[in-house]
Amino acid sequence: MRAALVTVSAVAAAIGAASGPAAAQPISGFYVGASGGAGFLEDGRIRGFVPSTAPQIAPSGTVLSYKTGWVGLASIGYALGNGVRLELEGNARSNDLSAGAKTANVSGRSGKETKYGAFGNVFFDLDIGSPYVFPYLGAGAGYQSVTQKYSQTGTNSTGGTVTERFDQSKGAFAYQAIAGLSFPIPGVVGLSATAEYRYVGLAGKRSYVGSLTNAGVTSSVTRKTSDDNNHDLLIGVRYAFNVVPPASPAAVPVPVAAIAPAPAASRSYLVFFDWDKSDLTERARQIIAEAAQASTRVAATRIEVAGHADRTGTAQYNQALSRRRAAMVAAELVRLGVAATAISVSSFGDTRPLVQTAAGVREPQNRRVEIVLK
Repeated sequence: MRAALVTVSAVAAAIGAASGPAAAQPISGFYVGASGGAGFLEDGRIRGFVPSTAPQIAPSGTVLSYKTGWVGLASIGYALGNGVRLELEGNARSNDLSAGAKTANVSGRSGKETKYGAFGNVFFDLDIGSPYVFPYLGAGAGYQSVTQKYSQTGTNSTGGTVTERFDQSKGAFAYQAIAGLSFPIPGVVGLSATAEYRYVGLAGKRSYVGSLTNAGVTSSVTRKTSDDNNHDLLIGVRYAFNVVPPASPAAVPVPVAAIAPAPAASRSYLVFFDWDKSDLTERARQIIAEAAQASTRVAATRIEVAGHADRTGTAQYNQALSRRRAAMVAAELVRLGVAATAISVSSFGDTRPLVQTAAGVREPQNRRVEIVLK
């Protein structure tokens, strides 16, 4: 248990450290999730029998090994919008007992351990500068109901048949440490795939009451166990309900003063983009066409094309994204007949927002390219 508490403490420390310089994944409000995968139950150990004089064939100190099992869980949570998520989780897991090596006094062994429980978790999502993957760390505490089924048949010292059977559930305080990755699924805003590792431990010791039949005489016997720890590898999905960004507003001329000082004859157009996109929508192409036609009417000698981004990525990533957006608009102007030599292309990343926001906020009006005719 001491090692498990050290693990949880390390995760908690990492969460605290991550909340400093790292930016949070832009998710807020309610979400739901589900995942499943493989569960690896550490070897257990029988710690004693009551009465100790019972002719058990799995004496104190016997190691119980388990096969790879299954794990499933479902959760509902609330993201605070700053990277921190609070979550309630229900889970189930099961591992079959390994038959193990046969010994002189053991002729058969079978069983399984099944757990059901609930946890309260806290997570922190990290932004590493990529819109395609977001790491996260978490820790949780809760309750687990543990059912142990066990049956073993062998012989006693005089050659008589001895059978041990246990089938009982016990509850225990449980804790877990979590590390994972989420991958936003293109085309479905708010939906992400997840892959994660979980360490789950149970506190304290447990005693299971069973029966021992020795040479035809059955009596009650209590077996004491401890050291109940799981390692889980899971894949799943998570859906956040209010991540859907507002529709990009229609492009409209704005006062030149809202962009930069310019002569009164200048005209300005705004072309908006979807989140983390640089491709042109149908409405964007219409606005660019209006700007191209207007450049002829006003006899513009220079056309300034400036790209911008919101603050949902790193400064370096946003700079590159705004540059791609500006290049797409400039290429469309050239396709419509505007001379390439008349176009000046620049990019400003997230440094010149129309709407001031905190880091991690998806603001549609800041995902834009400004076209200024001069």
